[in-house]
Amino acid sequence: MANNQNERKAGISQPRNIATLLSILVPGLGQIYNRRIVKGIILLIITISFLVTMWNYIDIGIWGLFTLGTIPQEHHSIQLLLQGLISLIVLAFGIAIYAYNLIDARKDAIAREEGRPNPTFIKGMSNFYDKGFPYFMILPGLIMLVFIVVLPLLFMLALAFTDYNQYNAPPRNLLNWVSFDNFVNLVNVDIWKDTFFSVFTWTIVWTVVATTLQIVLGFFLALLVNDKRIKFKRTIRTVLILPWAVPAFVSILIFSALFNPTFGAINRDLLAQFEIMIPWLSDPFWAKVALIMIQTWLGFPFVFALFTGVLQSVPSDMYEAADVDGGTRWQKLRHITVPHVLFATAPLLIMQYAQNFNNFNIIYLFNEGNPPVRGQNAGGTDILISWVYKLTFETNNYNMAAAITIIMGVLVMGFAFYQFRKTAAFKEEGGRY
Repeated sequence: MANNQNERKAGISQPRNIATLLSILVPGLGQIYNRRIVKGIILLIITISFLVTMWNYIDIGIWGLFTLGTIPQEHHSIQLLLQGLISLIVLAFGIAIYAYNLIDARKDAIAREEGRPNPTFIKGMSNFYDKGFPYFMILPGLIMLVFIVVLPLLFMLALAFTDYNQYNAPPRNLLNWVSFDNFVNLVNVDIWKDTFFSVFTWTIVWTVVATTLQIVLGFFLALLVNDKRIKFKRTIRTVLILPWAVPAFVSILIFSALFNPTFGAINRDLLAQFEIMIPWLSDPFWAKVALIMIQTWLGFPFVFALFTGVLQSVPSDMYEAADVDGGTRWQKLRHITVPHVLFATAPLLIMQYAQNFNNFNIIYLFNEGNPPVRGQNAGGTDILISWVYKLTFETNNYNMAAAITIIMGVLVMGFAFYQFRKTAAFKEEGGRY
C-alpha cells in the first residue's frame, strides 16, 4: 500500500505531469515551467486575448444556437443561428490552440526528464521553419476556406432542421428546431411527396440519359476522326469543338428561340414541311426531349476533345498484335480501345455525370423549368437544383430547399465516391486504394 502511494506521488512529481497539469489550468504555464519562457508568454497572451475578445460573442452565439431567440421582433433567429455557427468555428480554433498547448508542454517536459537541453531561440526558429512554417503559411487560406465554404454549408445544414419558410420568418417570428420533420414531409405530405418523387426521377433520367448520350456521341466522333482513312483531321476537329467555344448560355438562349413552337425555326421551317407541330415548350415530355438534345449538343465537344487525345496515345503495336492474332475490329475496340480510354478518362466522365446532376443553367435558361404541372410546386422540367432555386427565391421555403440540397449533396457524394473507388485510375499498384 505504501509502495503504491510512493509510486503515485513520484508520478505526480514527474515534470511531464506537472507541466501538463499547469497547462490544463492556465495555457502557457507549462511552457514557463519547462523554462520555455517566450513560448509560454506568447501562449498566455493568446489565451487572454482570445477570452477577452471572444467570450461574450461565443456565449451569446451558443445560447442563440440552441434557443434561436426567445423574444419575437427583438431577437433575429437567423442572425443568432449564424452567430452560433461562427462561435462553434471560433471555439474549435480555440480548442485547437489549447490542445497544442497541452501537447507541447508535455513534449518539452519529457525532453527535460531525459536531460535534453532546451533549444536556443535561433534553434527554435530553425525548427519552426523546418516543421511548422508550411502550416503557418496555409493557415490564412484554411481560415478563408472555413468561413467561405464550411460556414455556408453548416448554415444550409442547420436551416434544414428549422421551420424557416414564407409563413414563419424572422424577425416577426422566431424559428424553431423541428428535427427531421422537413425530410419526413418530403415523403409524407402529398404536395411535397408528389413533387419530390417526380422531380427526383426526372433528375436521374436527365443525368443518365443526357450525359450518356454526350459521352457516346463524343466517343463515336473521336473514333471516326482518329481513323487513318479520314483526311483533313485538324479541320474536322476544329469544327467539332466549335460548340464548346461558344458560351453555353448563348447557345441555350438560341436553342430556346429555335424550339419556340410559335416562331421557332424548328417547327416553322423544318417540321412544317412534314405538317408536324410539336409543343416543345408547353408539353413536359417534349420539353424534356429538347433539353436532352440540347445538352448532348453542348456536352459532346468536351468529351470528343478528351477522347481524341487519349486515342492518339494508344500504342499502335497493340493493334498490330491484335491483327496478327486475327482480331476483328469489334474485338480491338472492346478489348484495347475502350479499356484504355476508360482507364484514362473515367474520373472526368464521372464528373460529367455529377455536373449534369446539378446543371442549373440549361434548365433555367431554356424554359425556367416550365411548363407548370398541376398538383406540384415545381415545373415539368425542373430538376432538383432548379427546384431548390424556386423554393429559395420565389416561394421562400428555405427549410425545404435546404433539406433537398442535403439530399442532393449526399447522392452526388455517394455516387462519386463509389465510382472513384471502382475506377482503376485511382488504384495503387497491387490493386489497393
